[in-house]
Amino acid sequence: MELLRLGPVGHERPYVREAGITYDLAPLTAEIDGAFLATDGIDRVREALGRGELPAATVDGLRIGAPVARPTAVICIGQNYAAHAAESGSVPPEHPVIFFKHPNTVVGPDDVVLLPPGAEKVDWEVELAVVIGKTARYLSSPDAAREVIAGYTISNDVSERAYQLDVSGGQWSKGKCSETFNPLGPALVPADEVDPQALRLRSFVNGEPRQDSSTADMIFPVLQIVHELSHYLVLEPGDVINTGTPQGVALSGRFPYLQDGDEMTIEIEGLGRQHQRTERVHLR
Repeated sequence: MELLRLGPVGHERPYVREAGITYDLAPLTAEIDGAFLATDGIDRVREALGRGELPAATVDGLRIGAPVARPTAVICIGQNYAAHAAESGSVPPEHPVIFFKHPNTVVGPDDVVLLPPGAEKVDWEVELAVVIGKTARYLSSPDAAREVIAGYTISNDVSERAYQLDVSGGQWSKGKCSETFNPLGPALVPADEVDPQALRLRSFVNGEPRQDSSTADMIFPVLQIVHELSHYLVLEPGDVINTGTPQGVALSGRFPYLQDGDEMTIEIEGLGRQHQRTERVHLR
């Protein structure tokens, strides 16, 4: 089952795709957001599908929006793959590295990614994204995290490395928060249909392979991440957690940074594919 939000920017509508058929979720909810997830929205969708209460929908040509509306927080885990830490010039961390992206960085999976004026080191990062479905505070164990995860989707943690590292003042978020820097989607897949530690992640730029790894190589697995985060902050329904990227980014020095008109393809096994074109913003 895949939960989707389709339609023009700011006017997306909720849908569900099951067995190749797309159904309108309007009879059940006006939106896929934190409030929907917190009220057992995914279970209610399954029940409505089972009863045949949702009408089939024609969605050809509709833009795909981010699968979760207005996330209240985008929490990111840095250097969560040993090989990526090495290509970044760092040793693997002993504890999860946490930084934040502004929630308004989130856009649809195929939307244009804007290169800020003067930015010369914009990078791609394929990541497994966790979507929280229940409030989580001080979870007792990693296993308890299973109960608060609504599902999984794909994130491209777009980064400007000069902003992140050269003028950061020691904080990474400067390089992470430009508009459009977090394409998300295409779909939210329920947590009980995904093994988050057995997924192949890949990225391509202009059709050429860049990253190719597995979530099995995470230093801190998903359940541990959610458990630990719950002891530093309260996770709310609709929050998004980017769980880190594997090796193969431009920061490694092996590939050029993104230029105006480049095309990124980001994919995770079982969760779908994103495709974005870059476009330079010019000062007026």
